[in-house]
Amino acid sequence: MTKLLLSLHVLASILAVGPITVAASMFPRYAKPPAPGDDVPHDHDLRTAAFLHKICRGYAVVGIAVPVLGLATGAQMGVLGDAWLVASIVLTTIAAALLMSMVLPGQRELLEEGEGHDLPGTGAGSGALTVAARRSAAARLAMTTGIFNLLWATVVVLMIVRPGSTTGA
Repeated sequence: MTKLLLSLHVLASILAVGPITVAASMFPRYAKPPAPGDDVPHDHDLRTAAFLHKICRGYAVVGIAVPVLGLATGAQMGVLGDAWLVASIVLTTIAAALLMSMVLPGQRELLEEGEGHDLPGTGAGSGALTVAARRSAAARLAMTTGIFNLLWATVVVLMIVRPGSTTGA
């Protein structure tokens, strides 16, 4: 049963958290408007940003399976009190809170502010933020998303290395 739970946990991690980290990382690039007077080609595309936001929202729901399966696996292995697992649980909780409280709302805000025109089906509309404020918000979102991704990377390392574990690495 442990091998099945562990396999499901790893698959859920790859298939749910992986797409969130990639889509969330790409979002600011497409949501950030070009600087005024900037003639350099840019990637600003609210339709793509809206699609990336939809991926993040959808996989966030599916991603709930990752800690559920992780806890079940830890209980089956008898390691719920081990420091590496407790640290992983804390970091996972922080990452989930960051996703729900900052990343997804930040994406939604950038989409809602739009670029001064409506784009049907994207959730983007007329916004009150200036281009400079939108560029700043996109930069903050990129930083927040980077922290989210580093938290998950740290959890992956803890899951593989399992420092102090008596069950081997």
